[in-house]
Amino acid sequence: MEEKFMREALKEAKKAYDKLEVPVGCVIVKDGKIIARGHNLKETKQDTTKHAEMIAIQKASKKLNSWRLLDCEMYVTLEPCSMCAGAIIQSRIKKIYIGTLDEKTGAVGSVLNLLEDYTFNHKVEVETGILKTDCENILKEFFKELRKAKK
Repeated sequence: MEEKFMREALKEAKKAYDKLEVPVGCVIVKDGKIIARGHNLKETKQDTTKHAEMIAIQKASKKLNSWRLLDCEMYVTLEPCSMCAGAIIQSRIKKIYIGTLDEKTGAVGSVLNLLEDYTFNHKVEVETGILKTDCENILKEFFKELRKAKK
């Protein structure tokens, strides 16, 4: 089941890639159904907060008519940054599935771990490595093409 939903997150990452955005995709699932999708739109919208996770959280909150995303699970292709990790805690997401880690800005285990190293009022379960190679490859290809275009 985890791979099925991560494939949907990868479809969102591809949408970002096609818009020349860093290819990160996210879906939020409740009761076995996708209730929200998001992909990076930071460059398109010229808005620092337009990360895949933030967009998906906003859509899920609207769908459920609540800021509390209780019993929801998030599938995201790249480890969340500190902003997104904070929003995941605040929205009360139950579990997050991560494709690949982010050694530069990851806040769920790589650089720091907001979800486990601090005492917040909500604990989020974490599972990593879901379709890791696919999630890594889309990022590697994007940055390879970006470097090539800059030459």
